[in-house]
Amino acid sequence: MAWRMPSETARHDRTWMAFPRPGYTLGTDSASANEAYEAWAAVANAITEFEPVTMVVDPIERHTATRLLSAEVELVEAPLDDYWMRDFGPTFVVDDARPGVLGGVDWIFTAWGQEHSSYTSDSKIGKLVSEHAKAELIPSLLVNEGGAIHVDGEGTVLATETVQLDPRRNPYVDKERIEAEFRRTLGASKVVWLPRGLTRDYTELGTRGHVDMVATIPSPGTLLLHEQQNPDHPDHQVMRELRALLSDTTDAANRPWNIIDVPAPTTVRDREGFVDWNYVNHLVVNDGVIACGYGEPAADAAAREILAAAYPGRRVVTVDARPILERGGGIHCITQQQPAVD
Repeated sequence: MAWRMPSETARHDRTWMAFPRPGYTLGTDSASANEAYEAWAAVANAITEFEPVTMVVDPIERHTATRLLSAEVELVEAPLDDYWMRDFGPTFVVDDARPGVLGGVDWIFTAWGQEHSSYTSDSKIGKLVSEHAKAELIPSLLVNEGGAIHVDGEGTVLATETVQLDPRRNPYVDKERIEAEFRRTLGASKVVWLPRGLTRDYTELGTRGHVDMVATIPSPGTLLLHEQQNPDHPDHQVMRELRALLSDTTDAANRPWNIIDVPAPTTVRDREGFVDWNYVNHLVVNDGVIACGYGEPAADAAAREILAAAYPGRRVVTVDARPILERGGGIHCITQQQPAVD
């Protein structure tokens, strides 16, 4: 078997999500909870314009999910702790030698390296989703999350040293072992390592460096890179350093990167501190792109133009992502694409 993770631009069979339920990041009052329910539902309903959506729903939230979600969204009931499908769900892969075969990489999930994780329900979702998708389960001993990797489908993987090499996640591994596991599970022939992620990602609700808040690969040899233009924001310097590093790297085909900067919206802070608002944390769907919006018409429109040019032939739809970012991620973080295999 030679598993390979396709580019996110490859055709999808569907998108998987998980519906919010009471927990640490939902909020302590009904207004906050409803804000989360509506944000997740808005993303799911937007995706249904382009491809099917299957939503994993905790039994206690079936009524709310049914009320807010389009009738086109398929519901699968299962206990949940949280609702970041990209991270605790499977990473789908294909086997080019066996057309029609789908695989699901089941990373070990420890709630982003929490030493005393109680996310026992979420840790079972990779297997459950793989079974529903009729994917061959590919167990892995690596603690990893789907938001911690990006691929081009041709052997290149983007990763971050503060995630996979995090001693709270993988205390006994080194780059060589991680790259070997990425070869086995993702078909990686080259891993491009970033030293860190965005500033907000190292706070209490952060993942300590998920790459999908920093960069993505819209086509082989091209990077969409977050740009924080305001020098008062610490990510201004972070992204300058990451851009310089990436400018000196190549992809698996030894191509230097064509880097396209994607400016952040102008908001610098919220009530918790410096924001991690960005437009690279989007979801590519069949014939479309679901983009994060931040209530800034000019910045949101400029981002749509950049994304439309980077993904020719796809319609870009903006969904207000502020309630999602406030809880620790973006649209890419709450979704997981299942590639078509026929």
